[in-house]
Parts: sequence; C-alpha cells; structure tokens
Amino acid sequence: MHQLHFIDYAIIIIVLAITLYLGFRFANKQNSTQTFFLAKGNFPSWALGLSLLSTLISSVTFLGYPAQGFTSNWILLVQGLMVPIVLMGTIWFIVPLYRKVIGLSTYEYFEKRFGVFARYYSSSSFIIRQFAGMGTVLFLIAVAIQKLTSMNAYLILAVVGLILTVVNLKGGMQAVIWLDVFQGFMLFASGIICLTLLLMSIKGGIPAAIAIATTNDRAGFGPYDIDFSRLTLIVMIINGSFYAIQKYGTDQTVVQRYLSAKTDKSAIRASMMGILLTVPVWTIFMFIGTALFVFYQQNPLPAGTEAAAVFPYYMMTQLPVGVVGFIVAALISAAICSLSADLNSLAAVGVEDYYKKIKPTATDENYLRVSKWLVVLSGCISVLIGSLYLYVGNEGVLGVIFTIYAIFSGGIVGIFMLGIFSARANKQGVNIGIIVCVLFTAYAFLTSTEVGLEGHKVRLLDFGRFNFTHHKLMLGVYSHLIVIVVGYVASLFYPKPVLDTNLLYSGWLQNKRNEKK
Repeated sequence: MHQLHFIDYAIIIIVLAITLYLGFRFANKQNSTQTFFLAKGNFPSWALGLSLLSTLISSVTFLGYPAQGFTSNWILLVQGLMVPIVLMGTIWFIVPLYRKVIGLSTYEYFEKRFGVFARYYSSSSFIIRQFAGMGTVLFLIAVAIQKLTSMNAYLILAVVGLILTVVNLKGGMQAVIWLDVFQGFMLFASGIICLTLLLMSIKGGIPAAIAIATTNDRAGFGPYDIDFSRLTLIVMIINGSFYAIQKYGTDQTVVQRYLSAKTDKSAIRASMMGILLTVPVWTIFMFIGTALFVFYQQNPLPAGTEAAAVFPYYMMTQLPVGVVGFIVAALISAAICSLSADLNSLAAVGVEDYYKKIKPTATDENYLRVSKWLVVLSGCISVLIGSLYLYVGNEGVLGVIFTIYAIFSGGIVGIFMLGIFSARANKQGVNIGIIVCVLFTAYAFLTSTEVGLEGHKVRLLDFGRFNFTHHKLMLGVYSHLIVIVVGYVASLFYPKPVLDTNLLYSGWLQNKRNEKK
C-alpha cells in the first residue's frame, strides 16, 4: 500500500476547513435554544431533505456496507428497503402531528399521551442507542484513517471528536444542516466514483461481476425460509418495518428536522426527499462491497486481510491520487455530519427532558449555556466509547449496530403506535406494558448471549429449553408487540383517558376532513 499523496492531504484539509468555516459562519446567530436546536424556517425543503439523508448516512454506510457486501449477500440492505415502503403511508400525518403538539423533544409527545414514565423511558432508550452508535462511527473512522495514513487511531478519535464538537458549539443546527447538504453531494459523488472505477477494473465488466457474485452467494437477500432463529429475509422485513417507524417516528435526530421546517408541507417534502435518497446510497455502498469481492476473486488479496480493511486497502492500492483524498474527505465528513446531528439531538433531549424538569424557571440563556456543556460532555463520552471499541476490538460492526438498535429499541414503537392509533390506551396500561417489555428483554438477552470464559462459551443465563432462541433482531420486534398487546389489554382495566384529539391519528384525520369542507 502506498501512502496518501500531498494532493490527497490538501483535499482533506480543504474539506475540514470548509467544515470548520460552516461551524463559525453561524456562530453569532446562536443566541437562544430555539436557534441552537431548530433555527426554524431558515432552510429550504431540499436542504432539510439532504440533511435527513446525511443524518442517516455515516461511516457505517461508508465502511460497514462494503464490508457486508464483501463477506455476504445483500440481506442487511432489506432493513433500508423497508423504510420507503412503510413511511409512504405514515409520514403524511406523523410530521404535522409532531409540529402541532411538541416544542422540541420528541419525547414530550410520550409524556402528553402517557405520562412522565413513558417520556423518560423512551428518551433514555434514545440516549443509550445514540451513544452506542456514535462510539461505533468513531471507531470505524479511526480504523479506516489509521489504515490509510498510519496515524495513531486514538489521535484520530480525539481530532475528529474535537472538530465535530467545535462545529456544533459554534454553529448549532444551522451549521449541522448546511454541513449535511455539503456532505450529501460528496456522498453521492464518492459512491458513484468508487463503484464506477471498480466495475471498470473487473475483467468482463458488469456481466462478469453479476455472474461471479451469484455463483459465490454474494447476490440476493436469502435465506428465504420462514425461520426466526437465523438472519433470514422474513426477519429483516419484519425488523425493517419497525425500524422505519422507530427512526422516522420516534428518533429525535429525525424529528428535529421536521420541527426545523417553515411549514408542514416543507417538512413533508423534506422527509420524502430524505427517504427516497437514502435507499440508493445504501444500495451503492452495498454494491461496492459486492464489486470488491469480485475484483479480489480476480486479483487475490494479501493473506490475513480483514473484511473491514478491504475497502481502505482498495482505495490505497487502486485509486488514483486525488480521488483517494476525495473519498477519505467524504468519509471524514460523513462521520462529522452524522455525529454533529447526534450531539445536537442529545443536548436537546438532555435540556428539554431532564434539565428543564430540574430547573423549570431558569432563563433561556441558562438553558443555552447548559445545552453547550451537554454537547461537550456528549462528545467526550462518544470518544471514550470509540476508544473502548479500539481497545477491545470489534468485528461485524454493521451487525452489531443493528443488534443494538433491536435490543435497545425497548418497545418504543409499541408506545408510539398505541399513542397514535388507540384512544383507549392509557397511562397505567402502557406503564404495565413497558415493565413487561423490560422483563422480557432482559430474559431474552441474558438467555441468548454467550461469553468466553476459560476457553469455552458460557451463557449469561441458562434456562435450558426455555432459552430465547430467535435471532436478536427479532428481540426488538417482540418488545414492540409486547407493549402493544399488554399495554392495550392492561388499559382496559383502567378508565378511558380524556385526550387532546390532536395527539391521535383520528384527530389528524378529522382536521383534514374539516379543512376540505
């Protein structure tokens, strides 16, 4: 492998300079929490759409998808393919509902519908998932850049963490969204460039690539049998359906984009654009992994090359000077953009869901100061988690991310769906559903997880034939279903709640009918 050329470093430095410029460009405008977290009305729909795209695309896409496509078929792409299918029918009322009933935090809706316990349970689940995902993104970026430049991985973590924290502190949501726009263009360009050069370098072109990939089980979405104990197509379809609702219906990073739009129509247009652009990007990078497999069937890799290192190895040995710098810059930019959005959302949840409960009468100036301290704290915690991943090692990162989402989704979609669609569901019933969900999740995780102990695997909790044997991605699905079923049935034993109809799908539907009269 050759080292990065001066031109490559120049391109990377220019991109980082643009990133910092955008952070400082809006520094003087961050004088309230509303501006810092929303900057409502300052963005056109297309910019918010690209921001949604960049929020959902990170180093996991850049490195995780090619690694998955290199080692297996396209089954993990199914989760992303379910997103537009599910959301085409739901985004129309989710967006205006949130814009009407909450101020900043997604989980304010959960409190208005089911009380404080539902709010704190859902917001804490979000925080856990975000930190796990952010640590993984930082881990991936550090490993990739280390392999490309031979720099110390911990130093890379510190530098990237510092840049994204400074950008967020100075520019707030305005910097985050315009950085996302910049990253959106780089994302498409880098993916298309890599895939085009790869396909051009395969002997026999696209027909040969398809033939070799098919012969070696690198195409398709199987296994196709009805089996919930393995990673099968049916598991990914079901999991992906709930993932779509969870991410676009209950995730703070996404809902903040809805709230930042000037009008409901602008927010819906931005959401549709983000949804429709995300799937092609995921597909491009999964296809890159497949093309890498084909290329290295014709040009064998050095012995011992790990799957996660194949894409960086290809970049450093096959791509021309300048292109490598552009791809690395896009990789770093993807990490900074997605993590900046995460930091902003974590600070929003921290202030809105927790600090304001402790200090309900504090000034907005105080809330803004605390918000910025929370950005710094969240950045430090994420770097520490990434450092821990580096220290202990990590394999199959994409699968790990999906598993974390499944386990720590914790029935959030179940709470959301009961809140939206059932006027009969009440606080007491949903609280019981959440408690049952937590007990089930603990049982399923402990009885299905094995750890190495003195040279052999030991199950954390062994109930013999009563162990949880289904795939862990189904764990998240079951947790949502448990909340829906137990929460609804338990609600029948308590009085019907008196509700603001704006909190329900039926209320939204009635408002639409009234508008047409």
